[in-house]
Order: sequence, then C-alpha cells, then structure tokens
Amino acid sequence: MDKQRKAPKLIFGIVSKKSMQKSATLRVDFIEKHKLYKKYLKRSKTLVFHDERDECQVGDRVYVMETRPLSKTKRHRLVKVAGNEA
Repeated sequence: MDKQRKAPKLIFGIVSKKSMQKSATLRVDFIEKHKLYKKYLKRSKTLVFHDERDECQVGDRVYVMETRPLSKTKRHRLVKVAGNEA
C-alpha cells in the first residue's frame, strides 16, 4: 500500500496584481473550444500565489507550482521569474 505522490503542476502566467506582502495574483490565459458551436474562446483564470522573497513585479512572466493550502485563497507558490512582459 505504498502510494506515490503526483508531481505538482507547473503553471505559467503573468503577474496582474502585487498589492500584498509575500503574495501576488497571477493571470493564466488559455483557449478552449465551445462544445456546441465549436468556436475557440479566450479565457483567463486568476490564481493567488505565495512569493516568499518578494521578487516579482506586475507584468512579470512567472512559473508557479501547486502546494498545500497556505491560506484561504493561496494554493500555489512561486518557482521562478521568467522575465518582464515588455
């Protein structure tokens, strides 16, 4: 009965809000197909993630990974900053 843990998901997105200490909001954009009309739609999702060293800024492209619940809304933590959008 030796259960293996799943590898945590890595998510790539753009930092959209940085008004909290050690936390930030990430916008993840994706495209999905409508089931009935078969049209592709742009969608986005926002995630709150933990930034321990306060190293990211608004507009940065970052990688985050799933983690245990850190607060009511935080379920992800920063892995690395990939650079600036501009």
